[in-house]
Amino acid sequence: MELAFERRGAGPPLILVHGIGHHWQAWLPVLDRLAASRTVIALDLPGFGVSPGLPDGTPYTAETLADAVESFCALLGVREPHVAGNSLGGYIALELASRGVVRTATALSPAGFWSRSELLYSQTVLRGVRASARSMPPEQAIRVAENPIGRALSSALLVAHPSRLSPTALVAATQALGTSTGFDATLESFAGMMPPAPPKAPITIAWGEHDRLLLRRQAVRAAKWSGQRVKLLKGCGHVPMSDDPELVAKVLLEASPG
Repeated sequence: MELAFERRGAGPPLILVHGIGHHWQAWLPVLDRLAASRTVIALDLPGFGVSPGLPDGTPYTAETLADAVESFCALLGVREPHVAGNSLGGYIALELASRGVVRTATALSPAGFWSRSELLYSQTVLRGVRASARSMPPEQAIRVAENPIGRALSSALLVAHPSRLSPTALVAATQALGTSTGFDATLESFAGMMPPAPPKAPITIAWGEHDRLLLRRQAVRAAKWSGQRVKLLKGCGHVPMSDDPELVAKVLLEASPG
């Protein structure tokens, strides 16, 4: 299906998939670093950013969103790309690896490795930030983003270093969260989310040291599922790209060899 996307660079293709309520611009802090040696394609999932929603009657689940990413790659003529994702996008990356349709998959704090109580906590937090984003007038969102204290209070659950998140990026992310037509149905589907089938392609999993949404202990379950050690992103939160762009780019490049 047709999705909104940003394409940069030259080299082996690397697809970037954002988390729930976000948009492709989440990857901007690392995009040019990656594009120096990869053809980077950062996309908006169906019902997020400016991409159209899924077809009528198609439920929003991680699997149907993965179907859309797979179809999108086919539409672009990109076969067996590297793929990387954050949060929901991380789960989608692992799902595509389990299908054997990608060359490698890298997952940053992927969804799906929670306990029941951790799932309920994450859903509650996400509903709260979504409600705040929907109720906030644009001029107020700008004032909050430009105020260091406001920026810290509004983003501390998702990033470890709010001061490194530009006001422009925070305003855009707030707008994307508030207008995501696929958000509610996707969030509800998390209740039935199980870890993907065993991967058929090499995978890398990395977790933010200070992840306050998908708590760091979930990395232990991800390690058991994958049979390998999970990398720790020191000094990073749930959305690590703005916390340490150099570190995140290094992890992604090492995991997606040319």
